[in-house]
Amino acid sequence: MQITDRNLNETAREYALRMLRTNIISLELKPGSSVSVYELSDELGISRTPVREALLELSRAKIIEVFPQKGSVIAYIDSDMVEEARFLRAVLEEAIVELACDVATEEDISELEMNINMQEVCLNNPLQGKLLQLDDEFHQKLYRMCKKEDIFTIKDMMSIHYDRVRNISLVAVKDLKVVNDHKEILKAIKNRDKEAAKAAMKKHLGRYSIDDERQMREKYPEYFKDGNRWFVDIK
Repeated sequence: MQITDRNLNETAREYALRMLRTNIISLELKPGSSVSVYELSDELGISRTPVREALLELSRAKIIEVFPQKGSVIAYIDSDMVEEARFLRAVLEEAIVELACDVATEEDISELEMNINMQEVCLNNPLQGKLLQLDDEFHQKLYRMCKKEDIFTIKDMMSIHYDRVRNISLVAVKDLKVVNDHKEILKAIKNRDKEAAKAAMKKHLGRYSIDDERQMREKYPEYFKDGNRWFVDIK
């Protein structure tokens, strides 16, 4: 696991949850791997109770499977959960960009432009982990400018299923369009064009195709739940 320092005023449960979430999305904790309360407690330097609480919360989001008397296992990538998480984000963020067209200030737009510039640097180098972080920050900035940060936090837990796939796509998919998508979204916001903004966000969050799935399964077949196919075919 990759472990960072505990944030100021962060509870032990919040810290354990953040570390688990980060390592699941980054695939440091791989689908199908087991996690131990005792080992996590030692690695994080906290007691077992907050670790158990974090695991329980992740089990409610179905990203961790808990087996009584046996332990906990990171869930395999499941088509239904990925699509449900993508659907939630699409509904929320199409509404967010529509609102952003009304409320975005020049400062907001400058921040988004700087973020996209940094994304391009990461895409060309490439820096996979940093690109995913900047992608997340781009979307979080949209929620923040619309004063909807609490909604961003709420949707974050279920998004783990979708975020794992996003992370894999940065390695496995040859023709990434994430940065260009963000440019289209920003252009629509600058033009105060709500319909174009919603259309750009819908395309962005529905990027995955049969070919993307094939590339990911070829590179990481062991990560996927058998018999499932997940994709949204964008026409």
